[in-house]
Amino acid sequence: MRIAFRAWRSRCGKREGVNELATALAFLTTLPAPAAPYDPARFARAGRWYPLVGLLIGGLLLAVHWLAGLLFPPLLTAALVVTAWVGITGGLHLDGLADCCDGLFAPVDPDRRLAIMRDPRAGAFAVVGVALFLMLKVAAVAALATPVSGLLLAPVWARWTLLLAAKQPRARPQGMGAGFARGVTPGVLGVAFTMALAPSLALLLLGDWRAPIAILAAHGATLAAVLLARARLGGVTGDVFGLVVEISELAVLLVYAAG
Repeated sequence: MRIAFRAWRSRCGKREGVNELATALAFLTTLPAPAAPYDPARFARAGRWYPLVGLLIGGLLLAVHWLAGLLFPPLLTAALVVTAWVGITGGLHLDGLADCCDGLFAPVDPDRRLAIMRDPRAGAFAVVGVALFLMLKVAAVAALATPVSGLLLAPVWARWTLLLAAKQPRARPQGMGAGFARGVTPGVLGVAFTMALAPSLALLLLGDWRAPIAILAAHGATLAAVLLARARLGGVTGDVFGLVVEISELAVLLVYAAG
């Protein structure tokens, strides 16, 4: 990790780092950031900042949780947190989850599944899948034993696992996901992992014994999604990246919601 960080520091000046962080913010959130046209390689290079953006998302969610908790019961507070979650991310990853529900579970061949996932219309699997997922997420947030850890780490590790998913074999070699994957270099992964690990180690030192379990759960969820995509589609797509983010977040929340 130290070697990767030194390589990154030697390549990136201060200005470039700021531009990459702004790119990551613009891509992953609806927060104010300089607009930029979509360039898969450039967005992938900004991936080194994805866990940091995840930490920012987690901090905002924690603020919403605290404020809502002053006024409302746990279930309504959780619903408001998840609503803010969707608003902050613009539903970016939920769209991928919906497309995957339609495509991965359709009883057709891989080519037809890919065609279904490109269709902008939502089918029955997408509607039911997203509804059930949001219900689970609200219930998990309402049951969090330690909201600080759960809400901070879920967005952080989900954006790290997004980068891992990008390095898997691709179902559409010429798709936007392919261009993104080529930009996720070992240097990007090294810096991103360091950024994801730092808050987890801090929480672990403060006595949060669930942190390593949550990390394993996020990676397990990612592995399951990737294996399913490879079996049903022949590889991953941009929509699968969205699926990975959503189920990784849910996996972390479930760890912290467990009794």
